[in-house]
Amino acid sequence: MPNYSYPPMEERRVIGKRITRLDGMEKAAGKAKYNSDVRPKGTIHAVGVFSPHAHARVKSVDTSAAQRAPGFAAVSVVAAAGTEVNWAGQEIAFVAAQTEEQARDCARLIKVEYEVMPHLVREESLAKAGSRGKPAGEQVTGDPEAAFTASGAVTHEAEYGIPVITHCCLEPHGSVVAWDGAANKIEFWPSTQAISAVGGDLAKQLELPATQVHSHQDHIGGGFGSKFQSDLWGKHAALLSKMAGGKPVKLYLERREELTIAGVRPSVFGKVKLSANASGEMTGWDSTTWMTGGFAGGGLNADLLPYVFRNVANRRINHTAVSTNNGASRAWRAPNHPQVCYITCAAMEDLAAKLKMDPMEFFLKNLDKTPRADTYKAQILKAADMIAWKKHWKPRGSSTGTVKRGLGLALGTWGGAGHASQCRATINPDGSVLIEIGSQDLGTGTRTIITQVVSETLGLPMNGVSLKLGDNGYPASGASGGSTTVGGVSASSRKASVNALDKLFAAVAPSLGVPADQLEAVDSKIQVKGNAAKSMTWKAACAKLGVSPIVEMGANDPRNPGGLTTGGVGGCQMADVSVDTETGIVKINKVVAVQDVGLVINPKTSDSQVYGGVIMGICAALMEERVMDEMTGRFLNADMEFYKLAGAGDIGEIEVHMDITPEHDKRGVIGIGEPATVPTIACIANAVANAIGVRVPVLPLTPKNVLNALHNTTRRLA
Repeated sequence: MPNYSYPPMEERRVIGKRITRLDGMEKAAGKAKYNSDVRPKGTIHAVGVFSPHAHARVKSVDTSAAQRAPGFAAVSVVAAAGTEVNWAGQEIAFVAAQTEEQARDCARLIKVEYEVMPHLVREESLAKAGSRGKPAGEQVTGDPEAAFTASGAVTHEAEYGIPVITHCCLEPHGSVVAWDGAANKIEFWPSTQAISAVGGDLAKQLELPATQVHSHQDHIGGGFGSKFQSDLWGKHAALLSKMAGGKPVKLYLERREELTIAGVRPSVFGKVKLSANASGEMTGWDSTTWMTGGFAGGGLNADLLPYVFRNVANRRINHTAVSTNNGASRAWRAPNHPQVCYITCAAMEDLAAKLKMDPMEFFLKNLDKTPRADTYKAQILKAADMIAWKKHWKPRGSSTGTVKRGLGLALGTWGGAGHASQCRATINPDGSVLIEIGSQDLGTGTRTIITQVVSETLGLPMNGVSLKLGDNGYPASGASGGSTTVGGVSASSRKASVNALDKLFAAVAPSLGVPADQLEAVDSKIQVKGNAAKSMTWKAACAKLGVSPIVEMGANDPRNPGGLTTGGVGGCQMADVSVDTETGIVKINKVVAVQDVGLVINPKTSDSQVYGGVIMGICAALMEERVMDEMTGRFLNADMEFYKLAGAGDIGEIEVHMDITPEHDKRGVIGIGEPATVPTIACIANAVANAIGVRVPVLPLTPKNVLNALHNTTRRLA
């Protein structure tokens, strides 16, 4: 049985080193080609016609004027007469023309008549939702009422909320599609997180065999959970191409539609009551939460509350999914975790203030209610040292002056086990090595870590390994979701290269006079283990293959990962903020993040992922929210001017510490993309509460919301 395990730390040559991303210079120089840049010869352009109403019935669709317009190529109607439209922005038709400008002109000429119907687009008030709210059913553990009324119990009760925020990918959703009608073959260039699967998804929509769609992607301009499927716009781009005689059709959403219908992170609002005894041990939790992700509502796993501190003995959980007339939610970097992390950690920080306890001590005292108490304790203490908690923390509201300073903390968790993945490794007689894998690199360094793993396995420099990915013609690998990519691809590429290397050992063993299992690959040589004098160069070894290359497969099976990948991580973040109580402006001084993710293949790219996650959390904490108009049912800030994201001046200092220990190494590789963004919102919100002495209950922490909290004019949720 080959040894697929990673070598011990002291024997590593490439894994564990801070190596710059292989595609970094290409991207920095502007040479990286995204699929939205693809322009096959003869490309025509398509745009959509979308409903202006949040709820309506289509009475008629007239495309005749568009078909007479200059440059018109094809039109495809999505919502025929009689179709019920359930959100503003729902697709009505797509039209293609020779240029983008002509396509927009054609779209304006398509006449649609609607019967407008009543709508609901805001969910902050559960009372207003009425029959639109679907309760999940009460879950009770222990006796919460007894905990709240016990002698000496200290209770806290309050409301909290996070609004819907949108996906805001810089490369919008869409694709370029060319349908060769004669051969019945489709070339598909999507912006996707699932290159191995998205072609099959398109084929299913078109009722074709999956083998008839070839998908390719080199780079993606952001996905964050929203780009797994081929979508209606992919299907209709293909249909338009077929109607236009096979001409390639480029159909990417424009910014307003991108923010409106290409996916959002659901809101969460809640009323929370919790209790602790006089020494600070949490004894009871009672929460009533509701959320929406759009027309389908929004479910919440009850096991997530109270977040991380799930083993509170007495719990009552009630949750309601609210259906609204809005575009649907999609997975958004750690689905539901940032929201419930905020609700939990904010309530705990508020209870600590009522107990007149340092919240760090309160969290430490209750770590027995978490699944990984020792890990969280070490992380809290490390983060506290990084942010100088003991030096700078003061009791809530005791900061003086107009500009007040505060500290806050929060904990997070995630799964991150490796997905199913296959990889093909080829060692050629000339010494070249080719790795083929149907994965995508979302900009996270996937190319780099695969090359690192193979380089170390074969004892070659990284430039001695050629890697091909981003194509569904390569061995299938899973979608990049759930922080599962690094575990899946590192395991499959490790196994494929070990399998290939074993075949090479067998070919050269007779020349070195030892059994194959006594050989090792190191420093571009095949040598007897521990004996560099008895060796041959890599090229000389490969020449022993004659004219036949070695081609071997490797696979990661999530049900049997073989010790190379596991799941389940923890992280602690702390924030240091300043709040101007006259303007309500929150300034981030510093955020520190301590995170464990098992075996870290590349600390540089891991750090980068944490930086990115924290930055996304800062955006959501300070300024992101979807603003819906109750009267018209429309998304008012669906653009890059009024849908605010943090800029470089808003971020402050970020310090990252990867929790690398021999114990974590032994757990194997675990994903980092999502856990890094979970605690950020909560720790910043807690820091603001610590600074100004009152809670800003519903985020974001805009000047308006901060000033309302200071003046006790915050609107109640129900």
